[in-house]
Amino acid sequence: MAQSALINVIARAAERAARGLIRDFGEVENLQVSRKGVGDFVSNADTDAEQTLVNELSKARPGWGFIMEEGGVIEPSETDGASWIIDPLDGTLNYLHGIPQFAISIAAIDRPLKQGGKLVAGGILDPMRQEFFFAELGKGAYLNDRRIRVAGRKHSKDTLIATGIPFLGRGDEAEHDQYIEELRAVIANTTGVRRCGAAALDLAWLAAGRFDGFWERGLHIWDIAAGTLIVREAGGFVSDQQARSNMLESEQIVAGNSTTHSWLLKTLKSSRQK
Repeated sequence: MAQSALINVIARAAERAARGLIRDFGEVENLQVSRKGVGDFVSNADTDAEQTLVNELSKARPGWGFIMEEGGVIEPSETDGASWIIDPLDGTLNYLHGIPQFAISIAAIDRPLKQGGKLVAGGILDPMRQEFFFAELGKGAYLNDRRIRVAGRKHSKDTLIATGIPFLGRGDEAEHDQYIEELRAVIANTTGVRRCGAAALDLAWLAAGRFDGFWERGLHIWDIAAGTLIVREAGGFVSDQQARSNMLESEQIVAGNSTTHSWLLKTLKSSRQK
């Protein structure tokens, strides 16, 4: 598929940021790491990758704003202008432990969320596998040069579900207990559950049919913006746990094909009522 100008901008920026991540991944033990919070870390590689993305994207689209994990929010030059939503290193903990499961996530939104902004483009680059997942609104989803779609499995017993597990500093004891109940309900009715540690890749793999469903809480907009669009353009459904479409703001997400998405919503709701 011939990529559009906007997707080319995303791909080029991600590829340049990936060079530093790949280089530093080979020397992961020597990275300087500072503590951001309990159970949450940032490395030089993370901040360097983000700065590369800002530089590249700003050159291509002057005046656009940014919503970033490390650098916060930079407002667009126009009050109703477009912004980039970027995560320079999704799967930081994997990266710091030498686990090659991480990604660069970039999404474009046409105006601020509070003004009804829509995701119009998104790209997720897996630097270690050289897999670039991307989508534009209304144009389908792709992996490199191949069109992708969510898996068509209809029965929960045949599905493989991805998730994110709360940890130290992410949720209190009651929330951890609630997750255990959710997990108990899901594993009792599926062929397997995977926790891979990078939400952007979980969503990209769901779009490509590798996973059948995904749920997680405690996520930020930069974790899921690109993946949300890619899943939808691959024929999938995405919402928060109350079946609302505000997952970019609610910090929770449920995704899958129509059947699995519906089943996950019901299963998670049932587990909360116990």
